[in-house]
Amino acid sequence: MVEHTATSTADVRAVHVGPMDNVAYLVTCRASGAQLLVDAADEPDTLLDLVQEGDPRGRLGTVVTTHRHRDHVGALEALVEATGAGTAAGADDADHLPVPVDRRLAHGDVVRVGELALEVVHLRGHTPGSVALVLRDPDGPDHVFTGDSLFPGGVGNTRGDAGDFARLLDDVTDRLFAVLADDTVVHPGHGAPTTLGEQRPQLPQWRERGW
Repeated sequence: MVEHTATSTADVRAVHVGPMDNVAYLVTCRASGAQLLVDAADEPDTLLDLVQEGDPRGRLGTVVTTHRHRDHVGALEALVEATGAGTAAGADDADHLPVPVDRRLAHGDVVRVGELALEVVHLRGHTPGSVALVLRDPDGPDHVFTGDSLFPGGVGNTRGDAGDFARLLDDVTDRLFAVLADDTVVHPGHGAPTTLGEQRPQLPQWRERGW
């Protein structure tokens, strides 16, 4: 089932794919029909159908991979081959993807989709090159696609590494919670969306428990 969210400038469609219930997000610029996919995780035919639904012309321009883990790239090669879309990923994860990466993303970069500008936020810890994308909405809440760096109830798995956990929680705190409003919608790489306001009160608990 495709989940649809409309902003004043974009349409966001989400579909759950693969055995790990990954969520892939298609962002379509309303003004131009240009499209960007966040995480070609699995089921390439499902993702191609999503592209066609997002815009009948099927104009997928870019696939952004939030991080290197295999469950987030299972359909990447097939989707790029079928659509000719360009690829982008965090610079420190780019060499670990199954396809060449056209653009290596750094903190503060902007990825353009038609008339939309998505801000790149580097969130270190789940993987070295994990990135999130912020979609601003001048007439409503902003939206952030966090991959596996932020979920309802906590940050992403850092496999018991205290240093990686501290880096990730610091980045999430300083680069998301400190700069975005509480009504910002969080679209994670697995599971249901949430808001920063719903999660903010839990930050001290996350730091105390260490995961």
